[in-house]
Amino acid sequence: MKNFIKYFLSLAVVAAFCCSANASSHREAPLIADDPLADNVDLYAFRSPERPNNIVIIATYVPLQLPHGGPNYYQFGEDIRYEIHIDNDASKPGDEITYRFTFSKKNEDPTTFFNIRLGKENLKTTYKLERSINGGKDWITILDNGPVPPYNIGQRSIESPVGLNTTYDELMKQAIRYSYTGERVFAGPTDDPFFVDLGGVFDLGDLPRQNGTPRDGIACMNTSSIAIEIPISFLRQKGAPSLPSDADILDSRYIIGVWASASRRQIRTLSAGAEEHSGDWVQVSRLGMPLTNEAVIPIGFKDYWNALSPYEEINDTQLDGFFYNPELALYMDDDLFGGAVPGFAPLRIQRNSLGSFDFGNGQDGLFALKGSAAVAGTALDDAIFGTLLLPGPGMPRSVDLWPIFHTGVPNFPPYQLATGKNGNPLAAGKPFINNFLPNGGDMLRLNMAVPPTPRDHPQFSSLGIIQAAVLGLTDPTYASNANLEFIPNMDGFPNGRRLEDDVTRIELQAVSGIALAAIGLWYDDYVVGGSPVTQDLLDVLTYTTGVEKNDADFTKKFPFLAKPWAGDGSCGGTIAAATSPMAAIQQVNGVGLAAPQFFGEKLMMDNYPNPFTSRTTVRYELAEAGEISINVYNAAGQVVASLVNGQQDAGQYTVEFNTSDLKPGVYFAKATGSSGTQQVLKMIKTN
Repeated sequence: MKNFIKYFLSLAVVAAFCCSANASSHREAPLIADDPLADNVDLYAFRSPERPNNIVIIATYVPLQLPHGGPNYYQFGEDIRYEIHIDNDASKPGDEITYRFTFSKKNEDPTTFFNIRLGKENLKTTYKLERSINGGKDWITILDNGPVPPYNIGQRSIESPVGLNTTYDELMKQAIRYSYTGERVFAGPTDDPFFVDLGGVFDLGDLPRQNGTPRDGIACMNTSSIAIEIPISFLRQKGAPSLPSDADILDSRYIIGVWASASRRQIRTLSAGAEEHSGDWVQVSRLGMPLTNEAVIPIGFKDYWNALSPYEEINDTQLDGFFYNPELALYMDDDLFGGAVPGFAPLRIQRNSLGSFDFGNGQDGLFALKGSAAVAGTALDDAIFGTLLLPGPGMPRSVDLWPIFHTGVPNFPPYQLATGKNGNPLAAGKPFINNFLPNGGDMLRLNMAVPPTPRDHPQFSSLGIIQAAVLGLTDPTYASNANLEFIPNMDGFPNGRRLEDDVTRIELQAVSGIALAAIGLWYDDYVVGGSPVTQDLLDVLTYTTGVEKNDADFTKKFPFLAKPWAGDGSCGGTIAAATSPMAAIQQVNGVGLAAPQFFGEKLMMDNYPNPFTSRTTVRYELAEAGEISINVYNAAGQVVASLVNGQQDAGQYTVEFNTSDLKPGVYFAKATGSSGTQQVLKMIKTN
């Protein structure tokens, strides 16, 4: 009976979580859900791979737009201030640079109900761009009458002689403008670049789905995007050289904090067929780090959080507790409600790291070390950063989640990779992420000196900093020394945010303690003197939500966003980013994360985890019924195990492979189907 009550309560808690968690910022709070035109959707900030001396900032608004949502297609609001805020100096409160967009609409043809007809737009939209460099006291107009492309209604409206007689690619190209001061700007409808299985999230945390195929819940939907490309020389702190070199990764003068907002007039007056707005401007939505207001801030505080600036938030200690003891962590702890969310089973927090430190909700984390010789001279020393990182007992995630969201991470012990620490997580290690800007609260912090990873680089990964940490800990190219060097994907989330970054997966892994592990606070199954690549670590690294990429390819040039889906077309059948649950599973190959390779269309196979110690699970999928055999061979070509041999129906299967009797080394699983389809899978057993 007690177990039943505990399980029932756990389901109630999970239901509360699922109802308040949305996509990155799609309809995330009660008030803003009723005001989509002012709803911040997402924010991105990254060093341009096209022009590395520039920073690209993209803010999206108006969520979940159906391409065929006529006759009044989605647009920016006229009575709203859309702003991008930039902080580059922690010694002064407030923004150093702010960009403000205000939009205007003109009805070119009020005699028709069509949005576009005979070369005219029913509601032609333009914008004015203003910039302030003194905290909003003064504003100068740097671009006027900026064109906004019309909605991509369909082929007849855009391409035919009775429409605009052009192409949508050309409309987007024509909408890219330069400001008077040198920024490159685009504003208009685009494909929504975010990706997540919304249906799985809402279904009591079924992420990844335990049954069925993952589906990108934002596939085939558009959003209203503002993109601005700004020279680094505009954004750097005064006194820094105009352009950074690779050696400037540790120079704090190249660190910026970015956040976006939308504000409305305080009073709205309705009359017959019209409305007026008056009074002071009030902030109704904001966004910095993705998923903050969705999966960290509870429902009772969401509208309140939206109304604060980051500088007001930092002084509101009632919000800190949601980061010190995050709700999501409840579902990653078997002592609490972990059993109620089977999708999160691979995500488990350190409850006894190094045999001493408990990071479960309500526990003390590293607080027992406060004031001790062990933390002297580190970032956890009150003499270094005050009480920012060890404020008190019962706040276990004050050392990782709280700074990631509120200050950025300093390149200061213990916030360096475990490489070179010789088993002491508090010691100096390999320098890593440095985006520490302790001014204000939730912002997207970016170190502009970190070089961009080319999108076609063989080690480019949507896992961002997590992939960089894996390379820094395991790849001999980087792990053989403790020197400062650029590691691919150090420019990824949470050091800024690239369009390709899988932020949902990264943040779930962060809640599960992956940042703690990266600095040497290993998972509970680590044995002193053994390999830190334990089963728990592999479980977290290989966790997937099931949707790992956008439904449209990003472009290689500014504004990098894909064009909006057309109202008269289809999405090309790419609603699901992964063709099956297995196609989404990731492996650890010893030097990084790589997707499994599939050969043929009728048979797919992978194993999880890989590398492994005493066991691994082989997963395979048959597209049609038939004979199948799976044998395992050693490096000498000898059969060491026969896992499957016989007739099977079409479907997905798993088989547990006990490898305790095998010596460490490389093995190969060979699957053969009745049609002759074969696949060979490389597997690695460690000590």
